[in-house]
Amino acid sequence: MKLWEKGITTDQKIENFTVGNDRELDLVLARYDVLASIAHAKMLAKTGLLKEQEATDIVLALEDILQYCNSKSFTIDTDFEDVHSKIEFMLIEKLGATGKKIHMARSRNDQVLVAVHLYLKTEIGELKNLITELFELLLVLAEKHQDALLPGYTHMQIAMPSSFGLWFSAYAESLIDDMIIVNAALQVVDQNPLGSAAGYGSSFPIDRTHTTQTLKFSTLKYNVVAAQMSRGKSEKTAAFAMSSIAATLSKMATDACLYLCQNFDFIRLPGHLTTGSSIMPHKKNPDLFELIRGKCNRIQSLPYELTLLTNNLPSGYHREFQLLKEGLFPAMENLKSCLEMTCYALQNIEINTSILEDSKYKHLFTVDTLNELVTRGIPFRDAYKIVAEQIEKGTYNAPEAISHTHEGSINNLCLDLIRQKMQAVL
Repeated sequence: MKLWEKGITTDQKIENFTVGNDRELDLVLARYDVLASIAHAKMLAKTGLLKEQEATDIVLALEDILQYCNSKSFTIDTDFEDVHSKIEFMLIEKLGATGKKIHMARSRNDQVLVAVHLYLKTEIGELKNLITELFELLLVLAEKHQDALLPGYTHMQIAMPSSFGLWFSAYAESLIDDMIIVNAALQVVDQNPLGSAAGYGSSFPIDRTHTTQTLKFSTLKYNVVAAQMSRGKSEKTAAFAMSSIAATLSKMATDACLYLCQNFDFIRLPGHLTTGSSIMPHKKNPDLFELIRGKCNRIQSLPYELTLLTNNLPSGYHREFQLLKEGLFPAMENLKSCLEMTCYALQNIEINTSILEDSKYKHLFTVDTLNELVTRGIPFRDAYKIVAEQIEKGTYNAPEAISHTHEGSINNLCLDLIRQKMQAVL
């Protein structure tokens, strides 16, 4: 069954090529298509386009189908082009002629649109929860380890003193930036496109505000052409938000891989979170963080993939939009998995509290020494030369204690203020 079936048989090669792997990808949209159909049926009854009893029968049948869609046994077999045709077939199978009325005043175009918008709303909500969980864990770790010093690097050279408190909370605050972009993506997708039909509206007297309220969208995508143009734009906006999160996770994973290396030995993972080598018995590899880095780097390419698919298309529907799902859906699952696994790993992380006992790190404190000379009245440029000369002669001695008191520094992490900032964004 096809929603556009006219009694003309499609060439099998054409059908295979045009359908592609839509049946597998559409499984994630099934429940959203049903929810949108329920809202559509209720609206048709309100406007008198369906009789009350017809709408009641349709809604009850769709609620049964929804339970099936939520089960792992739901499939879309090759008799159907996509999830929409499968669900409509099931409805007709249950209700006969009444089931055939569900497609009144809508197109497969706005069916797909509203399902994707609902899907993205839900998934972005899940991302927000996972980001918040990781954010809170990072702040707990920052507070717990705020006094444990850590070398800071510039140009991959030993630079200035950092701390585990500074490291953990840096990534926490970076997640706030990601959350801002996620919120923007949510605002874009939280607009109801249902009722735009094929992109030019309908001559039926439908009530689009009614479906907006039923589906709990914040607003309506009023202009029907603009609603159709949200196909591709909403996916791409979500992809940019996903890319921002992925960039943060990828950078942290890279830090973790470096810090776990024996040459650094800043952190350790319990053995059960590492993998081994087939020939080297001593190996404990950080595959977890390497795969997080790889998956997140791939996710960062997604906005550009979607841009290339949709770039320079005129307004209206084009079949390229079908391909958006191929990159978006798996990427969303991978990103959620990466957030979960980052949390899981960090809960078990062990830190080295004696890193700076190694003499190679004594030059971390040259700026502190220089600044101390300046506070005694020595001009900065002269103090700089004095410390540089000590380093060259091998006479430099690091201070026994340091104090960095400004906001966001080692001894003043501002964790409460960072938490307040996230709460404001949320």
